[in-house]
Amino acid sequence: MARHLADLTYEEVAEIVSAGPSVAIVPVGSVEPHGPHLPLHTDTTISEACAARAADALEGAGVRAVVAPSVPYGVTEYARGFSGAIGVPAAALTAMLRAIAERLLDCGFTHVCFVNNHLEPAHDVAVRAAIDGLPEGAASVACPLTRRWGRTLSDEFKRGECHAGRYETSLVLAAGKRVKGTLGDLPKIGLSLSEAIKAGKATFAEIGMDRAYTGAPAEATSEEGDELYARLVTMVVTEVTEGLAKRRPA
Repeated sequence: MARHLADLTYEEVAEIVSAGPSVAIVPVGSVEPHGPHLPLHTDTTISEACAARAADALEGAGVRAVVAPSVPYGVTEYARGFSGAIGVPAAALTAMLRAIAERLLDCGFTHVCFVNNHLEPAHDVAVRAAIDGLPEGAASVACPLTRRWGRTLSDEFKRGECHAGRYETSLVLAAGKRVKGTLGDLPKIGLSLSEAIKAGKATFAEIGMDRAYTGAPAEATSEEGDELYARLVTMVVTEVTEGLAKRRPA
C-alpha cells in the first residue's frame, strides 16, 4: 500500500528522507463537471489513483516514495457556465504548487513529481510553470498531454474525445469510485476537444458538449481502466527516475 504523507508523523517523514533518495508525488486535478455520470472530483481521483499505484511501483524498484496531499483546484475556464465548475487563476495555482514543491524539497525529499490529469492546456502550462527554475532534476510534471505519453494511451484519448468518455469513465471505475445512473443511457458523442481547442473554441458550450462530456462512456470498463493506469504509472515512474538520475552526482 502506498504511503500517504498526511498519514505519517514527522519522525516517520524524517526517517524516509534521511535514508536515501526519496520522492514526493503530488496529485493535481480540478473541480469541474464530467458529464451527468461522473463526480466533479474526477480529474483529482484519477491523479490520486495514479499516484498511489506509481508510489507502489517505485517502492518495488527500491525508491522511497510517498503520496502528498492532493491539490484539487485548477484552471477550469472551459467548464464556465456549468454548475460546480470551481476554478482558480493560473497565477494562483502556479504560486501554490511552487510553494509546495519548495517546502517538500526543504523537508529533504530528493524529487517532487506533480501528477496532473486535468487536461485543460492553460492548466497544464500553470502546473509546469511551478517547477521552472528549480534545481535540475528536483521536480517533474507527469501529464498525458505531452506527445510522449499521450500516444501510449487509448484511441479515444488520441482522438480527443475523452472528457468523461470511455477513457475517463474507465479510470474512475478502476479507482473504485461511484458512477451515477446507467452508462448505457449515454449516447456516444464524437466531438474532439483537441480539435475544438485548436479551432479557437473556448468553452464546453461552444464545442457543443451540452452535458459536459464527449466520447463513449457506455463502453467503459474497470478492466480497461486498470490497463490505462498501468500506462499512466509508467509515465510517472519514468518522469521520476529520469529526474532522480539528474539529481545524483556524477
